[in-house]
Amino acid sequence: MTDGLKRTPLHDAHVALGGRMVPFAGYEMPVQYRDGIMAEHKWTREHAGLFDVSHMGPGFFTLDVPSSDPEAAHAAVAAIIEKLMPGEVLKLAPGKFRYSLLLNEAGGIIDDFLVGRPRHPGRQGSLAVVVNAGTKDNDFALMEAVAGSEAAVHRADDNALLALQGPEAAAAAESILPGVGRLTFMELGWQPYEDEGVVASRTGYTGEDGFEFLVPRKHAVKFWERLLSDERVRPIGLGARDSLRLEAGLPLYGHDLDETTSPIEAGLNFAVNKRRKENADFPGAQRILAELGGALKRVRAGLLVEGAPAREGAEIKNQAGEVVGVVTSGGFSPTLGRPIAMGYVRPDLAAPGTRLTVGVRGRDQAAEVTAMPFVAHRYFRG
Repeated sequence: MTDGLKRTPLHDAHVALGGRMVPFAGYEMPVQYRDGIMAEHKWTREHAGLFDVSHMGPGFFTLDVPSSDPEAAHAAVAAIIEKLMPGEVLKLAPGKFRYSLLLNEAGGIIDDFLVGRPRHPGRQGSLAVVVNAGTKDNDFALMEAVAGSEAAVHRADDNALLALQGPEAAAAAESILPGVGRLTFMELGWQPYEDEGVVASRTGYTGEDGFEFLVPRKHAVKFWERLLSDERVRPIGLGARDSLRLEAGLPLYGHDLDETTSPIEAGLNFAVNKRRKENADFPGAQRILAELGGALKRVRAGLLVEGAPAREGAEIKNQAGEVVGVVTSGGFSPTLGRPIAMGYVRPDLAAPGTRLTVGVRGRDQAAEVTAMPFVAHRYFRG
């Protein structure tokens, strides 16, 4: 083990399967297994891939003294966490997750995360959250600060968080958690398992249908092994997770998003709720509302690249050779059989079909702006 790196509850299982372990977000994680990234990517698109994402930051944001009225309890906890974000939590239906953003006072993105409302009436006044691995300590500290004496953050990142993704994920999951297939995209619920149960959500980071399971630490290895005993399921590393999310046009924090990037620049306008815009009651509202009004200097765009893949940091130029942006994510798309990339360009150059170039190894290669996602999402919406 590399000094200072943490291990997930499934570390030894990865090593036993031939996982190539690398440092990632402070953890020792499998980037791939014996079949390699390309094969793992294609298996997930065609069958079901199982990912260990226990390095992420699952937790619960909970009122210290919830009201006996479930709706009042939810309204109270929503009012607190909404101070950090531009999204809607107050009207979130029971059993639903929502994608949102933690913002700084300048409207920059501190992190993107999921926030969910439990289904059971007795759990109102509590919210499930999942934040990114590299930012989770700071994210939880921000939540604790805004909670004050009214609420508390209960971290759950000492357990296992597993993602099962792909067109055969639901059938495989049903064999272990009967009834879990009734969940639709962005729904969550508690599922009986052994003596404690599992928090299941129909979410993921691949563009495919699938689930994420928060599994008690003591059951992690057995749960992992039971899923892998299904011939439709194979273990998948972080390498394929990255190529899958790139094809899905999903931004990666620390690359496509950071504290200088606004939701509008990132094309995440849907994460800024109508009520919140009208009230202008979220961090960075002045900047974000101005950008929605047209004061926008750059936007995230998808690129189809000719030649070798363009990597993060590559310059994007217009046809006159002027630098007009930068690549933030790039690589080879196994599904499309060609290089693709995401980056930021001037708004007037972001229309699909716009011809640009990207710098690769000292040469300018042709690129064309395209709509995202590169590969259509296949979420199960019921």
